[in-house]
Amino acid sequence: MEPKLLLVEDEPGMLEEMQTYLQREGFRVLTARTGKEALTTARSERPELVVLDWMLPEKSGIDVCRELRQTSHCGIIMVTARSDESDKIVGLEIGADDYLTKPFSLRELASRIRALLRRLRGLEDKSVYMERDNLLISEVKCQVFKDGQEIQLTPTEYKILFTLAGRPGIVFSRLQLLQTALEFEYMGYERTMDSHIRNLRRKLGDDPAKPRYIQTVYGFGYRFGERS
Repeated sequence: MEPKLLLVEDEPGMLEEMQTYLQREGFRVLTARTGKEALTTARSERPELVVLDWMLPEKSGIDVCRELRQTSHCGIIMVTARSDESDKIVGLEIGADDYLTKPFSLRELASRIRALLRRLRGLEDKSVYMERDNLLISEVKCQVFKDGQEIQLTPTEYKILFTLAGRPGIVFSRLQLLQTALEFEYMGYERTMDSHIRNLRRKLGDDPAKPRYIQTVYGFGYRFGERS
């Protein structure tokens, strides 16, 4: 089934251009040109995703986003000519999933839409787990089970484990784990990763002398055991 999108933009030329392009890309596209029309259409048509302009007549995009979030779990991409970081933060804090600053290419818009749809559809499937030996790891629920018993991990520990377990046998340096699992990097901070690994091993019941799950590759970093 074609993904159903709602485009909300008050500039007719831009709205038509986006609609034509996205229809060619295989989307079913609804349109609205005012904030009130956007809310009416969203409530009646229930789109999977809304591309929402910030500046709209009758009701602003921010107000539309806030009201949509009270009743809908649809994806929302805010579009605006405002480039200040504070504006982006406002949009994300009231419930937007992503943010595009004008001008942007239609190719980038389509790419952002597809990426968000993948995330949304993944969240609908609560039964998918990554299985590694006697571990079950859920990306959606951020839970880890060992032999059926849940292991309580901190968010940081969970992200590190999920990153390593997602590619068994692949060696990650400490800095790579900071970048990939934690989404930041600080030179000189890499050794903190050792503390997280120690805590993870303890909670997993992993023998530091002969680890089953998280293995040290001396001089390089860490990997998840291939046999798992």
